[in-house]
Amino acid sequence: MPSIPASAEGAPAAAAVLSLSGLTVTFDTPRGRITAAREVALAVERGECLGVVGESGAGKSQVFLAVMGLLAANGRAQGSARFLGQELLRLAPAALDRVRGAGIGMVFQDPMTSLTPHLAVGEQIAEVISRHRGSARAEARSGALALLRRVQVSDPERRMRQYPHELSGGMRQRVMIAIALSSEPQLLIADEPTTSLDVTIQAQILALLAELKRERGMAMVLITHDLGAVAGVADRVAVMREGCIVETGPVAAVLKAPRDPYTRTLVRDTPRLDAGTDAAVAEAPGTSPARRAAALTLTDVSVRFDVGGGWFGPRAQLSAVSAVSLELYAGESLGVVGESGCGKSTLVRAALQLLRPDAGRVVWMGQALGDLPKSALRALRRDLQIIFQDPLGSLDPRMTVAQIVAEPLRVHARDLDRGARAAEAAAVLRRVGLAPELASRYPHELSGGQCQRVGIARAMILKPRLLICDEPVSALDIPTQQQIVTLLGALKRESGMCLLFVSHNLALVRQLCERVLVLYLGRMMELAPSQDLYTRPLHPYTRELLTAVPIPDPDIQPARLARARAGEPPSPLSPPSGCVYRTRCPHAAPVCAERIPEWEELPDARRVACHRWRALPESDSDA
Repeated sequence: MPSIPASAEGAPAAAAVLSLSGLTVTFDTPRGRITAAREVALAVERGECLGVVGESGAGKSQVFLAVMGLLAANGRAQGSARFLGQELLRLAPAALDRVRGAGIGMVFQDPMTSLTPHLAVGEQIAEVISRHRGSARAEARSGALALLRRVQVSDPERRMRQYPHELSGGMRQRVMIAIALSSEPQLLIADEPTTSLDVTIQAQILALLAELKRERGMAMVLITHDLGAVAGVADRVAVMREGCIVETGPVAAVLKAPRDPYTRTLVRDTPRLDAGTDAAVAEAPGTSPARRAAALTLTDVSVRFDVGGGWFGPRAQLSAVSAVSLELYAGESLGVVGESGCGKSTLVRAALQLLRPDAGRVVWMGQALGDLPKSALRALRRDLQIIFQDPLGSLDPRMTVAQIVAEPLRVHARDLDRGARAAEAAAVLRRVGLAPELASRYPHELSGGQCQRVGIARAMILKPRLLICDEPVSALDIPTQQQIVTLLGALKRESGMCLLFVSHNLALVRQLCERVLVLYLGRMMELAPSQDLYTRPLHPYTRELLTAVPIPDPDIQPARLARARAGEPPSPLSPPSGCVYRTRCPHAAPVCAERIPEWEELPDARRVACHRWRALPESDSDA
């Protein structure tokens, strides 16, 4: 048996809650055996959080799925994985099943696919309590309610009766944490627990994990590609690349003075709010927005949806976007930010007429799009392109990469023959950094970053004048995010196109965009030049967003997490009266409930909708 390694602090791994030695994970595939992890050695002690970081495909998740005995049927684990001294890799399934849940809890990346859709969440938590503690039904339900309160679920009595699809992403993740804690495990493994959550909910989940670690003294593994998450929660960090551990150590040492070149690249590529604005987004001389012609204008655009009802129930109206007005100038990049459900995606789809606004006007290059017949709007589509959030879901699985990228030419450039279309597709694939041999592959054979590049190539082959990016990097790792954002900035500068960039990653928005619009429950909160908004936010909601953004510095991030504000936005089906943000605003006054604040235009090209912004302190955030 391989020798058991010492932990980073020098204590023998035998004293650790979990110790891995020589752990190798392989998968048998039609193309041969693939090694996902190679000779991994790690130790996690009681009361300690180990952060495991690396880009997609590094082997992070597969290592700990092997520990839990949850590898796919074609997977095989070799080496040693000891939990409290007990070897897990050679346990019989029944014995391993007793360790899972009772001794080791796991929080998965996508709570929606991990929860049972036809069971109320209270029943799902109670079932785990009954199984591992032998509790009676009433006792198990009481324990489930206490756990929902402990993980800060609002209105827990009502949530007990709800189903997963009725909860927000942040609430579902809290339910997953409650299930993982239900049998009082000694080790909690959290696998990308904040991926695709918006910035404020991310901060709340990370703050909750940090508090649970302190309170229970349990060991924790945090698997993530977010160095800001590691800086706020982890004590030590292990960096993985291509299945191997390339660097381990105390979190401060690794993040502040990385030794391995790959770790240095990760730290360098992580966008930071406390860094200066990227020179790549600086405006060309003499082209400030005030002196540009507006290419796209939205005036009082509102979008509403009828929801609910079922067979006999009453229907309600959801106001997704309310009276939004903005201008996008020629050659400008404008960021649209806000929490999930704030109306970002609805707004940009309305701008493209992919859904028709219920009120307001959208004008592109002097043409009111809502007044155009379908044939004229179809002809304009070559100038108006969009990149979607889920790259794999937006690509036709039956088509090769070359066919996907060339397809817009078949629709909008019918004068080109097959050879000319193929040549154009090959050229744009090279431009977005995809190797020629990938042209014959299908989407499922590509990584997430490669799929997103295919989506960009498909949009850029028509040389559009407006490119809308709807959360294009939310599920990608840090190096790939940086590559995509750098590519978008370069394409914008080369082509002179307008860019509308929707994201909940405010650090990336700062890097790419010249101006930023902040939305909350479908309403405009603030619009400002990027530098001004990030250094001197006027609206309390903008300040809350900026304070929630993780900073990959262990000297700063724990204190920021400690200040994370609890609570989620109200339901858009019943928004608060007056200012929709007032129920979460620390500066709210009676006037905020009485009337909607006006959209004020300020002399420095800024706009804000807040009754009290003039009375606020200079800043209540350290962002």
